[in-house]
Amino acid sequence: MNLENILILSGIIFCIGLYGALSKRSMITILMSIELMFNAVNIAAVAFSRYVVPARLAANAASTDEKVLQFLMTGQIFAIFIITVAAAEVALGLAIVIAVYRNRETVDVSQVNLMKH
Repeated sequence: MNLENILILSGIIFCIGLYGALSKRSMITILMSIELMFNAVNIAAVAFSRYVVPARLAANAASTDEKVLQFLMTGQIFAIFIITVAAAEVALGLAIVIAVYRNRETVDVSQVNLMKH
């Protein structure tokens, strides 16, 4: 696979997640759609790290110092940070969903209005 194919796959997954986040009413489905969008960004970051940075280093193949190794791992490091943020988002999102369900007995976004009593 080349960079274009991976970025097309990433874009398709992101669009599926965006469609799910904007069109669904269940909070759980919206959270899953946001996770799809995070994973699409992870795929793109790792793909850019794999294909773009080594092409830049190919021009100067003699340099193999610490700075070069930093550039090689940039996409993977961003992916790890995104996974960490996604895990925190899931934990917080599920806690909010459970709290809303206990108070309102629904997870439908259109029926949840916390300002009304």
